[in-house]
Amino acid sequence: MGEESEARIGERVYTFLRGEGEEGREMCVTIPEVLDCQYGMYVWPCAVVLAQYLWCHRKDLPNKRVLEVGAGVSLPGVLAAKCGAKVILSDSAELPQCLENCRRSCNWNNITGVPVVGLTWGEISPELLDLPPIDIILGSDVFYEPKDFEDILLTVRFLMERTPRAEFWTTYQVRSADWSIEALLCKWNLKCTGVPLKTFGADRECLAGSELPGRHTVQMMIITLDREAAGCTA
Repeated sequence: MGEESEARIGERVYTFLRGEGEEGREMCVTIPEVLDCQYGMYVWPCAVVLAQYLWCHRKDLPNKRVLEVGAGVSLPGVLAAKCGAKVILSDSAELPQCLENCRRSCNWNNITGVPVVGLTWGEISPELLDLPPIDIILGSDVFYEPKDFEDILLTVRFLMERTPRAEFWTTYQVRSADWSIEALLCKWNLKCTGVPLKTFGADRECLAGSELPGRHTVQMMIITLDREAAGCTA
């Protein structure tokens, strides 16, 4: 069983380069991808774009409490941990394989002390209640299935109730012009700010020494509490 399982695991290395004149070497993150498995077990284009944003803002990460939701292979979360953030990784409590892959990503990068938590979007579970105050929530391509959109934002809103200055950094792949979270943001008193990819060097087809994001259309946004919301019902 063990040998068969290991045979299905591929290795991807993502290399994030420092700018000219910066001290230190580049940052490498090794990610295990479980082949021929469900979509949460390998790196999607959005994850590399979000990781690039984290890398661009790495000086702001030390000692920040960071939670990655829908982590899967955990590229953004692992990079944040290697940059000094206090990271918690999470994925659905109903997907133990994804939770195990979060742990595997930490092991492959020699990261210790990173909790891996089963969180089901939209569910106020004991695991969610036990989380400490979070500064930054990460989510790459979590807006994948429209049926999950409100559950994701409900979970984010709950976390922001406890830490009103928390931010949700998220990337999403444009798949349909008909999909929108605007009404849900209003409902939950949230607002979003788009982040142009060119501002953090992600407006390219190849990032971190990989072929991703390729020609996929990926967008980045930051979601926060809207304290001045008018006419919206929480």
